[in-house]
Amino acid sequence: MGSNSSRIGDLPKNEYLKKLSGTESVSENDPFWNQLLSFSFPAPTSSTELKLLEEATISVCRSLVINNPRTGNLGALIKVFLSRTKELKLSAECQNHIFIWQTHNALFIICCLLKVFICEMSEEELQLHFTYEEKSPGSYSSDSEDLLEELLCCLMQLITDIPLLDITYEISVEAVSTMVVFLSCQLFHKEVLRQSISHKYLMRGRCLPYTSKLVKTLLYNFIRQEKPPPPGAHVLSQQSDGGGLLYGLASGVATGLWTVFTLGGVGSKAAATPELSSPLANQSLLLLLVLANLTDAADAPNPYRQAIMSFKNTQDSSPFPSSIPHAFQINFNSLYTALCEQQTSDQATLLLYTLLHQNSNVRTYMLARTDMENLVLPILEILYHVEERNSHHVYMALIILLILTEDDGFNRSIHEVILKNITWYSERVLTEISLGSLLILVVIRTIQYNMTRTRDKYLHTNCLAALANMSAQFRSLHQYAAQRIISYTCRHLRRYVYVLDKLYFPHSHCSTLQHCFSTLSDNGEELLSLTCSHILRSYASSLFSLLSKKHNKVLEQATQSLRGSLSSNDVPLPDYAQDLNVIEEVIRMMLEIINSCLTNSLHHNPNLVYALLYKRDLFEQFRTHPSFQDIMQNIDLVITFFSSRLLQAGAELSVERVLEIIKQGAVALPKDRLKEARSLKDTGLCWASILRKEVLVTFLSKFPQTQNDLCRSLTVKVAPRPVLSSWSFLSRKDKNQVFLIRYLCLLRNSKHQPISGSGDRWSDTGS
Repeated sequence: MGSNSSRIGDLPKNEYLKKLSGTESVSENDPFWNQLLSFSFPAPTSSTELKLLEEATISVCRSLVINNPRTGNLGALIKVFLSRTKELKLSAECQNHIFIWQTHNALFIICCLLKVFICEMSEEELQLHFTYEEKSPGSYSSDSEDLLEELLCCLMQLITDIPLLDITYEISVEAVSTMVVFLSCQLFHKEVLRQSISHKYLMRGRCLPYTSKLVKTLLYNFIRQEKPPPPGAHVLSQQSDGGGLLYGLASGVATGLWTVFTLGGVGSKAAATPELSSPLANQSLLLLLVLANLTDAADAPNPYRQAIMSFKNTQDSSPFPSSIPHAFQINFNSLYTALCEQQTSDQATLLLYTLLHQNSNVRTYMLARTDMENLVLPILEILYHVEERNSHHVYMALIILLILTEDDGFNRSIHEVILKNITWYSERVLTEISLGSLLILVVIRTIQYNMTRTRDKYLHTNCLAALANMSAQFRSLHQYAAQRIISYTCRHLRRYVYVLDKLYFPHSHCSTLQHCFSTLSDNGEELLSLTCSHILRSYASSLFSLLSKKHNKVLEQATQSLRGSLSSNDVPLPDYAQDLNVIEEVIRMMLEIINSCLTNSLHHNPNLVYALLYKRDLFEQFRTHPSFQDIMQNIDLVITFFSSRLLQAGAELSVERVLEIIKQGAVALPKDRLKEARSLKDTGLCWASILRKEVLVTFLSKFPQTQNDLCRSLTVKVAPRPVLSSWSFLSRKDKNQVFLIRYLCLLRNSKHQPISGSGDRWSDTGS
């Protein structure tokens, strides 16, 4: 480096870097520093160039690690930087480009060195390197013990006090990036750091008074999305819009920290990094999130989290309570607009989640907005493209929906917002649909994707919770949304019967069934003439009422298998058997959602009643199922009531006529005939209770051995599981009749609508 421009390949041989890292001490007043800091370095534009930079400078940095205890050159460099920052504000006002340029270069070198130092040593050793002086090897004095704290404090002052101009943009980016690098110690620890030295300095002492000002500045950097100045607007050589050299270094560090704090790195799909229009806004947001997620000190809470939790709108004139420290005001309208526009990045989604979850002022403001579609549509688009997103991005988006759907006003208002031509929804052309119906479609699609592809044991539970929160306020559902609710439920009903069939009749083959035909003779022909719906109903009724002890044992064994507690004598269940718990829980929640809608807003949703009547044969099978009897009462009543009215109206009815009859019937149906539905928000499925957990407790809620633990962890109201009658006393003739009914069910169903897979798979599959 030095007065001439440097290239990466020349760095290991650079005489100024050799002197900095060598055995000779350099005084902070030596002219050497002016020569060292007078360089123009082309900013790396790719990860390959960043790796080349690290490889080229690693020998210099390691040499400094060895020699610094004797020379104290790291401390001298930091003191040079600190002395220059005292005149930085005046230099910005006077447009002193050279002075700002050299100060930026000093910070650039410090940050490069810090990155290597933090990788190579512990925090305690790093702190010692800040105290070494040139007296004798390893000596230090008490007046230099706080050089690390002074540097952190100086960086905070630089971020908050230096005006953002074309000539100061780069040094502002590097200051934010350097603080991110300081906080990167967490990347080298498996456990969460609770007594970090840098955390201690940031949470008390000289840095503490800058807390609210720093948080406010970082938020405004994110809101303004200031682009870097064009080439030629400043002295620094700039080859791209990607920010300074340190931007690339610290961005990689911050991405690692982001993964740690969101718990989404393992198994996550790598997302393509979009081109950033504002490096300062991006780095400020990353630093803000890292600060907000620092662990509390032993004797004091995290002040940065307190500041994020308590700031208010600039239009709010009410005084701050004396008990709330680090409070400030910010323009909520600008913040809302920035959040709506930036949801394509996962860090912006995390900021939105953090504010909604922790700041009641922001949550109240957002829920009162009349243009909620600007915020909800980007969130839905994240979920719609679930296969292209990182797992932590999807989870944050989903939990944001859970927080929003906890508000009844939000659930009502989204059905009043009409959208047109949703271009990114490709399954079907939606020329006009309400925001609420679109939300239902996207959430159901996410559940379906998860159940068939990723099979994440938490994701579909959270999706169902969002639908459950909304169900009592469903209004004017789009016909496609109503159809998807019913068809998705039917899909799992069929899958449920299929799994039970494979469990209880694993060896039923066509030859056995043909023998049953010959023995039953005329009775077989009579059964063949029955309608498909009657056969389905008979089969399901026989299955549910006769196969119960074994069913309970299978469920218990599936639960133990999920928990990994099978004994050595137990035979592991196949995958489809272990799915039985999950399928039954999904069915129950979907039936609860339908029941809640019918009970609370029947007259507002004729399309849902229409879709329910269209699939009534399948629902009628489950009226006798002990696990679903309580929920099926209202659904069965609605099906019976409206079916009778349709029969009275005649056989040839158009869609419009059927909907008209449904609307008239909804008014005529006495409300007291419907059993009052329980509030689904009391089941433990609200957003605060179902955040990502390491045990699948939600699916174990029906088993007595887990009720106490579950109630303590999720406050779930657990109903005792009814005991079903035994099937072991069936005669051989009765069993053959069940086999026959099953066969006819499949035979008939294959001509109309497949239950789950092909008929061959049903009839010929063994255990």
